[in-house]
Amino acid sequence: MQTDKLLFTPGPLTTSSAVKTAMLRDVGSRDREFLQIVRDIRERLLAIGGNTGDYECVLMQGSGTFAIESVISSAIPRDGKLLVLVNGAYGRRIAQMARVHGIETEAWDTPENRKVLPEAVAERLAATRGLTHIAVVHCETTTGIVNPVEAIGAVVQRTGAAYIVDAMSSFGAIPLSLAAARIDFLISSANKCIEGVPGFGFVLARRGRLLEAKGRARTLSLDLYAQWAGLEDDGQFRFTPPTHVLLAFHEALLELEAEEGVAGRAARYGANHARLMRGMSELDFEAYLAPEDQSDVITTFRYPQHPGFRFEEFYQRLSDLGFIIYPGKLTAEPCFRIGTIGRLSLPDIDALLTAMRRVLEEMGVMPNKCSAS
Repeated sequence: MQTDKLLFTPGPLTTSSAVKTAMLRDVGSRDREFLQIVRDIRERLLAIGGNTGDYECVLMQGSGTFAIESVISSAIPRDGKLLVLVNGAYGRRIAQMARVHGIETEAWDTPENRKVLPEAVAERLAATRGLTHIAVVHCETTTGIVNPVEAIGAVVQRTGAAYIVDAMSSFGAIPLSLAAARIDFLISSANKCIEGVPGFGFVLARRGRLLEAKGRARTLSLDLYAQWAGLEDDGQFRFTPPTHVLLAFHEALLELEAEEGVAGRAARYGANHARLMRGMSELDFEAYLAPEDQSDVITTFRYPQHPGFRFEEFYQRLSDLGFIIYPGKLTAEPCFRIGTIGRLSLPDIDALLTAMRRVLEEMGVMPNKCSAS
């Protein structure tokens, strides 16, 4: 039997045997047992977000991007105006999808290696009229940078605009309170830090803002309000649910609980990241971000300047040894990324670093010549 490669990516990611095994049975989408699992998933997700009773959980088929688009296309009225705070590719994607739907949109760019600063946001909001919704990415997977969504939320609240947070790569690994951050819509995905498999995303929405979305949807299948209303009415998805994926996700939530919740998972990811950074430094790779801006989720590294380094070959050689890393997504310079989330532990990080040293030697890029400086 072929052994799975270890995925050092931001998702899909390496999952536990129990999560995989959970998918090895068939359930009816209207069966009482399945509906109870869906209900429990929704309740557990709200609890992770620190629900104070003011929020609802909506599950949406498709990738995390589908769930984001369900919010953008459903929550913003025809005469609404969106400001997207951008410091990476996924912020730019939010602005792109809004424009596709004909929504008046402004994208405010911050360099990819800099956090979105709350004081700068306050100045921008004071100078911009007519904003109804503001969106930001919590952990920008482009680089791994973490934006201060709590402080930005305090600024947004003063304007009366709705606050949308893409928490795709952070939810379940970086502690976050929906109410404390003044978030109106938080979006994440099954195959990220909760360690499920791809197939659906979810939205944690402030109930009042969700009710405002009734009748605003620009699509049928991504109608956020209608999806929630259906789940509330009879517990069922409006269209065919990803049953096996939901079974796997429920098991992943139980594993998160067994790991002492977000704090426990954050501790493991933090240890993974610390070990990776030490090892990459020993190989003379240079991290793109300053340490104080870096998450424990995914880290961007610059290409070495050595003429023998070719990323495609580096990637393939590592893949042949059983390790999958991630290409870069920066607009300005060549880089690659390594994720430290999923069902990974310190021995896995050590194994990756050993494989990297071997590959670099085989490529003629000796470790003491890997510096980007």
